[in-house]
Amino acid sequence: MNGDTLYSIGELARQTGTTVKTIRFYSDSGIVSPADRTPAGHRQYGGDALARLELVRTLRDLGLGLPAIRQVMDRERELPEVAAAQAEALDVQIRTLRLRRAVLTAVAKRGATPEETHLMHKLAGLSDSERRELVDDFLRAVFHGSGSDSDGGGEHAPADDAVFSAVMCSMTPELPADPRPDQIEAWLELAELSQDPGFRDHVRQMVRDHVAGRGQGVPPSRSRDLAATVRDAVAPALAAGVEPDSPEADPFVAQLVNLCRGGRGGGGEGGGGGPVAPLRPLLARLEGLNDPRRERYFRLLAVVNGWPGPQGLHPALDWSVRALRDRVER
Repeated sequence: MNGDTLYSIGELARQTGTTVKTIRFYSDSGIVSPADRTPAGHRQYGGDALARLELVRTLRDLGLGLPAIRQVMDRERELPEVAAAQAEALDVQIRTLRLRRAVLTAVAKRGATPEETHLMHKLAGLSDSERRELVDDFLRAVFHGSGSDSDGGGEHAPADDAVFSAVMCSMTPELPADPRPDQIEAWLELAELSQDPGFRDHVRQMVRDHVAGRGQGVPPSRSRDLAATVRDAVAPALAAGVEPDSPEADPFVAQLVNLCRGGRGGGGEGGGGGPVAPLRPLLARLEGLNDPRRERYFRLLAVVNGWPGPQGLHPALDWSVRALRDRVER
């Protein structure tokens, strides 16, 4: 193209696929200036206007504002610098849109009420520090002060104990900086669940049971996760299809009681007409533990943290509760 060629605003519009009105606006803004005017005062543009218009259209399509485009055109700022700033701004917008989408998806799936929708929107808009405070508040509520014995004395400080610290870490959700939509949805449900007073009471009781077990000499490896102990104890019975109220379940019940007591002997208790006294406290603990909210929390936690999904504990807990209840009621 001849650098001396001049174009009318109409010709420039046809060459670039831009409207005359838009070119006039860019011209008035000083972004694409005319090279000359006809005796009648009509604007004429040089060949460089074509290249400038193409760049302006590209940058506008990428979302840059006119002030930033003008700075690039006037060489006041380098294009890579402006592009980096725009990319950061888009990251914020994308995150906001993902959060909005997650809230709307959750509202649609759950048939949420206006009150629930307001709560989810509020939870989705929390900053990183606010999310951390929400999680810390939940963990403090269920771990601190949960070490009182049945007489109300003997405070235990679980937050200072290595075992409890590990358990707290294992229950802490960490939403990544660039979460997937399913992670955002899981975070919203998990955050709501953590605010449920009933669920807090449930987890607090789990912690108290842990403290009580350690006070009775139960090794940390057994008391740390009673549900996992139950799962391992009755897995063979479940695999073999043994009914919990059948005589064939007696050896498994005895093994269950033995493991939950820390393997301190007494393997025959609870089976074949043995004493039921040791079964009652364990039954009460497992009935409390067999809460679907507990398993839901850990499934949501796995999604948020990008962990493998946890093995379901409900079948083992349900089998154990039925087996123990049958023997207690005989």
